[in-house]
Amino acid sequence: MRRPLLTAAVLTFAGLFPAQAQPVANPVATFAGLDKITGRITRFDVYIDETVLFGALELTPRACYDRPSSDTLQRTSAFLEVDQRSLDGSAERIFTGWMFADSPALNAVDHAVYDVWLIECKTSTNVPPPSER
Repeated sequence: MRRPLLTAAVLTFAGLFPAQAQPVANPVATFAGLDKITGRITRFDVYIDETVLFGALELTPRACYDRPSSDTLQRTSAFLEVDQRSLDGSAERIFTGWMFADSPALNAVDHAVYDVWLIECKTSTNVPPPSER
């Protein structure tokens, strides 16, 4: 007799918390970058583990995940490493962490000249992969 009551309690409790979908890994991250000197905004695609140069910044996304639009968590996130290149060729790590497309200011690249933020994660792009360049 307790089993139906327990089952009903579990189903009621489970209904209070919506099921979260597993994030989907994508091979391409799309970023936007602002050059604060010129006011120019550039949108660019970067493959995971590829390093690209935006102004004096080297950006390397290590992961890019998205979730269904029905999910209540941050839907699009990327783990990013950013190094600043100096004129002598040396690099200094200025950012390592997660960026969220839904909240670009939450974890932003703090730089005097450039802003970079995540736009989306994609499964494909018209940019050839690094192995084909």
